[in-house]
Amino acid sequence: MVIGRLSCHVDVARNWIDGHWAWWLDSLGGVRYARGMSVFRRMHLPGGTFYFTVVTYQRRPLFQSRLARTCLREALKEQWQSHPFNLFAICLLPNHLHCVWILPRGDSDYSARWQGIKRGFTQRYLDRGGKELPVTSAERREGRKGIWQPRFWEHTVRDEQDLERCVDYVHWNPRKHDLVSRVRDYPFSSFHRFVEEGLYELDWGGSDPEFGQASKSNWGEP
Repeated sequence: MVIGRLSCHVDVARNWIDGHWAWWLDSLGGVRYARGMSVFRRMHLPGGTFYFTVVTYQRRPLFQSRLARTCLREALKEQWQSHPFNLFAICLLPNHLHCVWILPRGDSDYSARWQGIKRGFTQRYLDRGGKELPVTSAERREGRKGIWQPRFWEHTVRDEQDLERCVDYVHWNPRKHDLVSRVRDYPFSSFHRFVEEGLYELDWGGSDPEFGQASKSNWGEP
C-alpha cells in the first residue's frame, strides 16, 4: 500500500449499514499525505496517529450480532461528534477490533474517547436487550460490566512506513483469523475504501504482508 498517494482529505467512518461501513469525506485542517514527505513527525507532540486493539470481555464473539454492530456504530458516531477524530482505518472482528485514528493537533486524549465509546456502546447494548457476561465480585464493585476487557492496546505510529504496516495489519486481520480466504470478502473493514482510493489492489492480501516491528510483537491480539 502506498500512503503517499492518498489525497489531501482523510476519511471518517460515520455510519455502518447492514454490516458495511459507509464512508463520507471529511477535511481535517490541512492534513495531507504527499509522496516523499514525512507527515507523522509527532512522537514528542500532543495529538498524532495511533493504532488500537480493543477486545471484548473474555473474548466473547459479541460482534457477530447485528445489534452489537449497530450499537458500536452509534457509539463511534456520538463520540466523533463530541470529540472529533479521524477513523483512518478499521476492521471489526467477532471478539475484537483494530483501528487507526488521527487526532486533531494539540489533542492526544484518546483514552477519554475510548472510555466514551465503550460506555456509549454498553448502555445502548444493554438497554436494547443485549446480555453481559458475569463478572467477578471485584469487577462488579468497580462498576465493570461483562462487555469489554478493561483498557486497550495502543501503538503510537512513528512515521509513514509504520502507518503502512499498521493499516496493512488492520486489513489483513480477517485472513489471519481464517474468517475469509480473501481480504476482499470481509465486509466489516475499511479495505474497500482503500481500494477505491487506489492504495490497494482488489486482490491484495493473498499472502502474509511484511509487517515489520511494532513496539510489541503481538499487535494487542486476543
